[in-house]
Parts: sequence; C-alpha cells; structure tokens
Amino acid sequence: MSEEINKPEEINVPDEARWYVVHTYSGYENKVKANIEKTVENRGMQDQIYEVSVPLQDVVEMKDGQKKTVQRKVFPGYVLLKMIMNDETWYVVRNTRGVTSFVGPGSKPVPLTDAEVRAMGIGGEVENLDVEVGDTVRVAAGPFADSVGQIKEINANKKTLVVNLSIFGRETPVELDFAQIDKL
Repeated sequence: MSEEINKPEEINVPDEARWYVVHTYSGYENKVKANIEKTVENRGMQDQIYEVSVPLQDVVEMKDGQKKTVQRKVFPGYVLLKMIMNDETWYVVRNTRGVTSFVGPGSKPVPLTDAEVRAMGIGGEVENLDVEVGDTVRVAAGPFADSVGQIKEINANKKTLVVNLSIFGRETPVELDFAQIDKL
C-alpha cells in the first residue's frame, strides 16, 4: 500500500497527537485533504494537525486484455488525520467542506488504537529488518516455528514478508509478520 502523505519538516510530533478518521462525501477525499492542509497552513496550525492522509494501494486491473496498474483508495469515503484533538482542531476539521463527521459515537471522535494504526501500515517508522528478497530466514514464532525458508517478497508498509517454506515436501509461500522471523 502506498500512501499520499504531506510530511511536515522539522516538526516533532508530541505523544498526545493521535490518528483520527473523518467520513467524507464519496469522491471528495482528495479535496477534503487539500482543504484541511490549506486551512492548517492559513491558520498556522502545523503544531496541532500534523498529517492528512488518503491511503492508496496499487491494484492490477485487466482492461481490453491488458494488465494495468492503477492506484485505488484503501478506504473510500474516509480521510485519516494525525492531530491533537481540541476544540479548535475539531471545529476546523468538522467544518471543512466535504467532511460529514468524525468516526466515533455521537459527536465524540475516537482515536485509532496503536494496533489499528500498525495494521493499516500508516504513521509509523518503517522497521529496518536488514533482510532482502532471496535471504534465508528461520520462522521464530507461529505455526511454522523453526521452519527455514527463502524470502520471496517484502511489504514494508504492512510489515510482512512472503517466505517460501517446505511444507509436506512442497515449496509453499507463507505470509509472515516481521516479528515472526529471524535472519540466518
């Protein structure tokens, strides 16, 4: 999954900044992103709203018998924001043209949990595993523990990799989390 993120330079993001999700009119995700970024710049709110993201992923489509890679929104109708929630930021985001509501019960926005953020592959530093395609690794945890295989694919955003393991005498591709493997 690749994503479009406007990373502010030289701004340290404090711990109280959390990821929130806003619901938008369908097809307005990029307009909402642009409008929020413009408002943040105009009002000097870079110290309160840090990132506005519309996560995208590459999808292979067949059109007229030809494979074509296009980018699709991972969450159509939603925009993700890393921000400090207060009355001013709530008001700015909530009153942005195209925003229908924050995701949460009633009018109370609920931040994403750290596990949800990790699962979406957003907002974290990409772990440097010091492995690459073709390396041999040992599975450290899970149902395939102690199996040895060769890395075929690495997905840094999802923090997963595909390893070919010998299962019942056949090479089988298995998707594993970074935490489940040890480099040999």
